[in-house]
Amino acid sequence: MLTEIIWNADPILFSLGPISVRWYGLCFAIGFLIGYQIVAAMFKHEGAPESWLGILLTFLVIGTIVGARLGHVFFYEWDYYSAHPSEILKIWNGGLASHGGTIGNIIGLFIFSWTVSKKPASWVFDKVVVPVALVAALIRFGNLMNSEIYGAYTSLPWGFIFVRNGETLPAHPTQLYEGGCYLLLFGLLMWMYWKRNAEERPWLLTGVFFLVTFASRFFIEYLKNVQVVSEFEMIEKYGMNLGQMLSIPFILLGIGLIIYALVRPRQHWTFPNRFATEEKKK
Repeated sequence: MLTEIIWNADPILFSLGPISVRWYGLCFAIGFLIGYQIVAAMFKHEGAPESWLGILLTFLVIGTIVGARLGHVFFYEWDYYSAHPSEILKIWNGGLASHGGTIGNIIGLFIFSWTVSKKPASWVFDKVVVPVALVAALIRFGNLMNSEIYGAYTSLPWGFIFVRNGETLPAHPTQLYEGGCYLLLFGLLMWMYWKRNAEERPWLLTGVFFLVTFASRFFIEYLKNVQVVSEFEMIEKYGMNLGQMLSIPFILLGIGLIIYALVRPRQHWTFPNRFATEEKKK
């Protein structure tokens, strides 16, 4: 029989002099490295130019970090950061919003489509969302190691007592709830791409990603603690917090994209087969 878990993990994995490697940053980096390999396999599978990979990764890293930081600044704590603008750059102090990271990625991927691939945006979106689901799961593990973004107190046997935050009662480990949903989504998207040829239906993978990611986020938010004080008034007035309100447009977008993808004919892309050419030279 499970009992509550005493959780007092150190967010720092190890330190070398003044340099500290944190679990959160490591999870972020591992996610991007694995994601790079997954997208590379997809490019190779379809014959897309290998040279696009590095450019795409650059767009994603910048879009994720800048978007997530500005999302937190503007959506959650604008009153503070508007009075202390120099603090916006201090990303190492924490403060990243997944909705902002999503918006940053969307902008970056559209720019990549317009300037590099010269293909419809659906082509790159339907690839990138697959590893992004894995990255999201790893980031929630990083949140767990930071003892942050956990839920309300619970009497359920798998509750975590977050000792580092001074807690003495078990709380919902909502980081694991979300991370588990994203990990299952990653498996589903991989199956859809590699076994069901879902890439031939533009926007289908992206639609499933948005729907599952933000629907799970929406419902799990009911178990979470309020992240900023200003949300209390919003919950009292609307019955939901800011994270849930920001999730609704993405849920609706996901449903719309799935319907659009299923009623449209399948699409087959053609590219200069850079990967195949390089393999023949070897």
